Amino acid sequence: MQEIRCPFVACDLNMKVGIARNVREGARPIHGVRIVPDAAISGWFFWGGEEAPSDDPDFYLPLHGVHLYEWAPLVLPYLGLAPGWRFIVTEEYEDVYHGAGLD
Repeated sequence: MQEIRCPFVACDLNMKVGIARNVREGARPIHGVRIVPDAAISGWFFWGGEEAPSDDPDFYLPLHGVHLYEWAPLVLPYLGLAPGWRFIVTEEYEDVYHGAGLD
């Protein structure tokens, strides 16, 4: 895992994330992006595969973060990234970076 220099912002696993079905189905790479959380969501969104996420309003499923242990354990080490940060990960690859305009 690469050394990441960004503020740590805890992710309450009782809050919801947005996650695409294809992540649970094993699509790789997994993309994660964190926006500013609010009272209802952690700010995290995850999708799998090489293509950009769909504009379909049903693309992301609401999922309590605690279920990420089952759905996508690969994302767990990144949940403390601050809003504005993104990652792309597979079992053999990792890229973590700040995405302008997300925080």
